[in-house]
Amino acid sequence: MAERRTLTAAGRAGFAARGVVYVLIGVLAVRIALGNGGESADRQGALAQIAAQPFGKAMLWALVVGFGCMALWRGARAVLGRGPRRKAASRVFDGGRALFYAAICWATAVYAAGGGKGSSGNAQSQGWTASALKLPYGRVLVGSAGCLLIGIGAVLAVRAAMRRFLKQLDTGTMSHGTKQVVTALGVVGGVARGMVFAAAGIFILVAAVRFDPHEAKGVDATLRSFTQTPVGPWLLVAVAIGLILFGVFSFASARWRRL
Repeated sequence: MAERRTLTAAGRAGFAARGVVYVLIGVLAVRIALGNGGESADRQGALAQIAAQPFGKAMLWALVVGFGCMALWRGARAVLGRGPRRKAASRVFDGGRALFYAAICWATAVYAAGGGKGSSGNAQSQGWTASALKLPYGRVLVGSAGCLLIGIGAVLAVRAAMRRFLKQLDTGTMSHGTKQVVTALGVVGGVARGMVFAAAGIFILVAAVRFDPHEAKGVDATLRSFTQTPVGPWLLVAVAIGLILFGVFSFASARWRRL
């Protein structure tokens, strides 16, 4: 029983940490779209914003704890999950996300301890792509990674549009109005999140096809690319608002998610 309470608290802390980062990325992206900001609209840019605040260092370490808790909760679901609904694919998916959040936790801890030094997300993406392209069958590997990211983005967007997330929330304890608001947050925010994943995957795929690692883009450059569409910066504004809403939805998940 104590173990279950611990894992539940860990999951809620993790969703709250995710919410903070998505809200900040969305705010930074809005500022870029309106020409009022030069900061990177990615996780590193969000951490820089936090570090600049009073008690910023303490807030960064709180995020480290939050992401560590998310990794712990996802890992526990992968290893300890029981029942007919916990299929092998679900366990693998949770295991992959546990590794992802463990990496985010480590990167955030390095940032907090080192004063924010390090290459940008865009440079990291291009560096990893360049290294992968040098491997045997590198173009195939990079192209496969791009297709995988496109697929993940499409799945995230479709599942959000179909409101699949409601099955994971304790909607019975919500009022009718609260449920409507949370549903809107999940749909709009989830679709925007999926769009960003898919767009990043497209750039990686293009890097493989053209054998040019500079075509790969991190979150910041991917978001900035939305300003090059026929609708100009307004698409970025729409996606950025969606990311903010997804951050708020993460806070709602911290409150009502069945853990």
